[in-house]
Amino acid sequence: MKKRVIALIVLAGVGAATIAAVVRAQRFEAAAAAGASKSDASPNDASAAVICAAGKVEPVSEEIEIGSEISGSLRQVPVEEGQQLLKGQTIAVVDNADFAARVAAARATVAVRQAALDRVVNGAREQERREAEAAVTEARAVVENARAEQARKQSLFSTGDVSRSDWENADREYHVAEARLAESLAHFQFLDAPARADERDRAAADLDLARAQLAESEALLAKTIVRAPFDGAVLKRLRKAGESVSDKGDTPIVRFGDNSRLRVRVDVDETDVARVVLGQRAYFTARAFGQQRFWGTVTRLGQSLGKKNIDTGDPAEKTDTKVLETLVDLDGHPPLPSGLRVDSFLLGGR
Repeated sequence: MKKRVIALIVLAGVGAATIAAVVRAQRFEAAAAAGASKSDASPNDASAAVICAAGKVEPVSEEIEIGSEISGSLRQVPVEEGQQLLKGQTIAVVDNADFAARVAAARATVAVRQAALDRVVNGAREQERREAEAAVTEARAVVENARAEQARKQSLFSTGDVSRSDWENADREYHVAEARLAESLAHFQFLDAPARADERDRAAADLDLARAQLAESEALLAKTIVRAPFDGAVLKRLRKAGESVSDKGDTPIVRFGDNSRLRVRVDVDETDVARVVLGQRAYFTARAFGQQRFWGTVTRLGQSLGKKNIDTGDPAEKTDTKVLETLVDLDGHPPLPSGLRVDSFLLGGR
């Protein structure tokens, strides 16, 4: 009988201790949900509530996949995962020997067209002008000599001292000398005359066309070098040297993002959207970090509901629920890898 009474007393004591422990645990969880940290919320705030949701860590810039704008084979991929890059730094180089050859040919064409325009604008060289002027002087002297000979033979022919053929030969030489003088004058005037407007315009247009072709070739060559679009880190390298890439966007080379700050993209259930506000405090947990909490602040709310973005892997999870994308900037720079799924707890709200 005494043993039975002792057993009942022991059981009653265990029950009382269990109930007290449960009550203490519930109070602790309520205080944590209300924001046990003084910097986040007052534990006495009875209106505080918690919104639980799935979240995923991402860089402040989001993750972007960077590929090539030119199809070809990768000659270099000189980056490693986790490497920090500055804007414009090389991520990869596509084999570009043919594009470099096009640039060289286009530059040579520009040089030829420039020389042609300069020749049209500047006219003949000074040496050519002096040579043409000397030829005119010489032709005039020949004409004067031929005119004197023609007059002398005509006088002799009239007195019968020379034959008619001699006079005709002298007359012909005079006319030939005049023709050569006219030719020399025309050549000199051509070299000395300013460029015609139509010739100058055509030469200028040829030069502009060559420059445009050079710019196009240089632009294509520049596209063979894949560069960082902003300061950030290589989150994942997807291609290696020797692999082929396409300009269709289906062969990204790296995943890239600005991880100088991190944020969490939270899928807030449609039943909780009325309780989410900008500036709201939140904390996150992940299995890999145990009970450690990472705090942040709601900085952006989606403007429309959509499908869930985060797959928690729970087979009992509802898939037909609409969610509101909510972005929470994390405090400081916690050691969370991009893409990590976390449990999200948004405190307070409306």
